[in-house]
Amino acid sequence: MSDIRVKICGLRTADDIETAAKAGAAYVGFVFFAKSPRHVSLEDAAELAALAPMGVCKVALTVNASNSELDAITAAVPLDMLQLHGSESPERVTEIKARYGLPVMKAIGIADEADLPQIDIYSAVADQLLIDAKPPKNADLPGGNGLAFDWRLLAGRKYWQRPWMLAGGLTPETVNEGIRMTGTSQVDVSSGVESAPGVKDQALIESFTRSALGKQG
Repeated sequence: MSDIRVKICGLRTADDIETAAKAGAAYVGFVFFAKSPRHVSLEDAAELAALAPMGVCKVALTVNASNSELDAITAAVPLDMLQLHGSESPERVTEIKARYGLPVMKAIGIADEADLPQIDIYSAVADQLLIDAKPPKNADLPGGNGLAFDWRLLAGRKYWQRPWMLAGGLTPETVNEGIRMTGTSQVDVSSGVESAPGVKDQALIESFTRSALGKQG
């Protein structure tokens, strides 16, 4: 499983960045959403992004962000990718790609088979897809809720037009099963490596990444 790529999202400290990078994470994510316990300021995100080693993809997670908000984020923080985690339309995805010249990852919430057609729709416009558990009705957060969905819904579906990433309720104990059941080559974790909401646990980051990459010990 050495070809698996890991994204650790919602990082907020220099130790988080160092641990994720040393563990072998391919992506580090910064959350720009005020309701989230993982939210970071532009100033803090800029400092954290500067600490990420070359070759580690720096991702900004936003939720239905306006152009002015995205202007501020992209001006302040050296980024490699934008992650759209709200209800952005395919047209909005296309607009953001054109405006900022950065690859765009679109998150898609899945609860049952009726949600699957969204994957094909967004694969036509996004550079990558993040397949997450659909948040509960009236949830404050569109992701990072620690919820999983039925991975069997994705079994055998390897022919989407874009690279995709499995998210939603993954932990060091479940990530191998998620990879096995879905055939994904990329996984995303946030709450599954935390000791409290918004507080990353260094040992859990190491354990998750080790499990995902198929490393012993």
